[in-house]
Amino acid sequence: MKKPTFLERLTGSATTEEYDEVLDEEHEFGEGDAVEANPLNDEESEFHGQGDPEEEVVQEGELPVDMYHTGDAIVIRALVAGVSPDDLDISITRDMVTIRGLREEYQEATDDDYYHRELFWGSFSRTLLLPEEVLIDEADAQEKHGLLEIRLPKVDKDRATKLSVKSHSKK
Repeated sequence: MKKPTFLERLTGSATTEEYDEVLDEEHEFGEGDAVEANPLNDEESEFHGQGDPEEEVVQEGELPVDMYHTGDAIVIRALVAGVSPDDLDISITRDMVTIRGLREEYQEATDDDYYHRELFWGSFSRTLLLPEEVLIDEADAQEKHGLLEIRLPKVDKDRATKLSVKSHSKK
């Protein structure tokens, strides 16, 4: 009797009787049943902590943010407590903002002495696509009590101006 596939068992297309028969049969493991001990190749092993610890890849944290809009601006807020404003790098284009920074750890205890360790230390970044174009030259960033606020004035697409035509004809 052929063993029902996982899909057949999941969808119920294999009858219970057929399934019971397979379970009752004694099964010898053969070549078709071999399970690979380490399915990762050598290159992938390094990314799972099995490679050389000296070559360990340092991960960058993702900065959580709030983004909302007012009538004339897009506002981005992020908690950057413990980060000096000099250690923040904010890049703005008309449709994207990238915030990068570094939160340095001042370790007063050894790793074994911690009961909980939840704070993020190290470099972080966040890139946000903006829902509207902004005026990059008028952008403003302020930090107060660990809260970074970036205010990005929106491009006023409804703004119009009357252009007068000058004449350079000679009389």
